[in-house]
Amino acid sequence: MSDPSPASPAAARHICFVLVGTQHPGNMGAAARALKTMGLARLVLVAPERPLDEEAFRRSAGAEDVLGDAPVVATLAEAVADCRLVLGCTARARRVQLEELLPVDAAARVAGKAGEGAEVAVVFGRERTGLTNEELQLCHAAVHIPSDPAFSSLNLAAAVQVLAYEVRMRLLGDAAPTAGEPGLREQPASHEQMESFFAQLGQTLDEIDFHKGRAPESAMRKLRRLFLRAEPSEQEVRLLRGILADTQRMARLAGDRAK
Repeated sequence: MSDPSPASPAAARHICFVLVGTQHPGNMGAAARALKTMGLARLVLVAPERPLDEEAFRRSAGAEDVLGDAPVVATLAEAVADCRLVLGCTARARRVQLEELLPVDAAARVAGKAGEGAEVAVVFGRERTGLTNEELQLCHAAVHIPSDPAFSSLNLAAAVQVLAYEVRMRLLGDAAPTAGEPGLREQPASHEQMESFFAQLGQTLDEIDFHKGRAPESAMRKLRRLFLRAEPSEQEVRLLRGILADTQRMARLAGDRAK
């Protein structure tokens, strides 16, 4: 029998598992149980198709506290607004070009960020269709469980169990310094701060006619990947937004002079 004690409790407090658009309440209960067996306790439910019911709590089998404490929010953006790292679990390649990680590598990143005191989210999509491209755009990287291609369908709770196990093993074996050592590096920008930056960036590019009539989506996808890969700090994002604000101001002045 495995050690039931929490794995690196300080870091585990910063890790949440997010279920998006879950169709069967029983899967939410089974996912809660999968987390608790691995010393994890934070579950977030995004727009489930059906509310929690008797079956959900029955399948949580001892993890009723994890399931009962899980907040229910309307959108993935709301669920991950304060996160510095968001990993989306997907069964297949999508049009959204994201770095793809194996579960063991994803767990290393999760443990590393959580050990710094940063909020981290591991996101799972709908049972039949997974995460949409728009939802994957909100993620820093994708996680793929390399199941047998001949029978690749993996139950939602089983996928949660795989990732929760890898995270626990990483937390148990991670001897690196964790939270409580302030000043080692600047705090990374939150997901909400990055999304606000991307919105201002897109607006600025429109105002200076950067796209020259071309569709802006391709350029913005590449710019999103670039900045998410760079993991700018809060201070760096404030600097970038200051540059954009000045750019917007100069564009407006140029437009006024041209009238």
